[in-house]
Amino acid sequence: MSRKYFGTDGVRGLVGEGPINPEFMLKLGWSAGKVFAREGRGKVIIGKDTRISGYMFESALEAGLVAAGIDVSLLGPMPTPAIAYLTRTFHAQAGIVISASHNPYQDNGIKFFSSEGEKLPDAVETAIEQQIEEPMTTVESAQLGKVVRINDAAGRYIEFCKSTVPTYFNLRGKKIVVDCAHGATYHVAPAVFEELGAHVIAMGIEPNGLNINDGVGSTEPEALRQRVLAEQADLGIAFDGDGDRVLFVDHRGEVVDGDELLYIIACDQLRTRGSCAGVVGTLMSNLGFELALAELEIPFTRAKVGDRYVIEQMLARGWRLGGENSGHIICTDVTTTGDGIIAALKVLFAFVITGKTLHELKSGMQKFPQIMQNVRLARKFDINAAPGVSDAVAAAEKRLAGRGRVLLRPSGTEPVVRVMVEGEDRALVETLCGDLAQIVKRAVA
Repeated sequence: MSRKYFGTDGVRGLVGEGPINPEFMLKLGWSAGKVFAREGRGKVIIGKDTRISGYMFESALEAGLVAAGIDVSLLGPMPTPAIAYLTRTFHAQAGIVISASHNPYQDNGIKFFSSEGEKLPDAVETAIEQQIEEPMTTVESAQLGKVVRINDAAGRYIEFCKSTVPTYFNLRGKKIVVDCAHGATYHVAPAVFEELGAHVIAMGIEPNGLNINDGVGSTEPEALRQRVLAEQADLGIAFDGDGDRVLFVDHRGEVVDGDELLYIIACDQLRTRGSCAGVVGTLMSNLGFELALAELEIPFTRAKVGDRYVIEQMLARGWRLGGENSGHIICTDVTTTGDGIIAALKVLFAFVITGKTLHELKSGMQKFPQIMQNVRLARKFDINAAPGVSDAVAAAEKRLAGRGRVLLRPSGTEPVVRVMVEGEDRALVETLCGDLAQIVKRAVA
């Protein structure tokens, strides 16, 4: 059965349109509850980011789950990886995240974690979709689910994050700017770094329901860059709205992206453990990252874009490190999903223990210029079948002469096609990307 609602990262869209409305969320909560109830009365944890519509959808999901006879524990605003962790530690049947991650406040979405804190299996998502088509009923009053609020969720997760670094590690004497994107990490991330001894300058910590990811956070790091320079900080750390992505800014004001952070972590594993089994990147990973790992004799492979596919490759190969250049970094030696704070701690460990600046730590990797343009789609469209596009891609690849890449990729979360060109010559890359984007626009018009 092809899935109608679940995409690669749950259900996501504009609030009030399609399935992102209270009526659907009520039915989704009930349908998920009915599926989970097949294994006996269960418990589901619900957490959310800071966007205003989260309250509405939390209530709707809660009502649906309770009507199906499922107990509910509410976390309130919490990072997505925290919800995965707490789902495991509270031995819940599932965790539900209400978030649209790095998207603006007008969007929202739902994704599930299994009892192990991992992505819900496809078979379970399919069963939930099948249940949605059934008429909604309510269990007898004595069988209704109960609802509690977990008041110490933030403290539990803070302690977990700190436990992922050695007890001797500290950040004393380090000045760090932390940008929480007015999102789910606002009351967690600054505390983690402060409790480890850092002098933290926090920004993006005043969520009002409408300002999540607005001019701040990992998707817009310019504000952090300026603040790091103004404060003469050692470095800056930026999270996205739900806390599963992280980017850094070094003391010179240069942005350090996910590929460079993965490189730093892999190098540190090589230094401290004597080896790094391998790293999983994606189709968007920079060619310079791949070449830098090759010089260190660290195996590398590319997965499709999306943490689901990165984790699949990691499990298949038995590797413990993977991620995306967007800053979605997965370290399965300590957790089950992409976690911005834990990835940041791994980078900070290398930063402190080696005594090198962040700029020095990333210097072994030279990124190729990579230009990307988004072409918006008015409808679903098979870009590979578009007239003239394949020929244009072939022509661009010929001009790159084996020292670059071209990638056309429909987004899994937005109605756009991403046109990416990468190569050694920035001017050529910019020209080719612009030309290809125009050809794609005409093809999908």
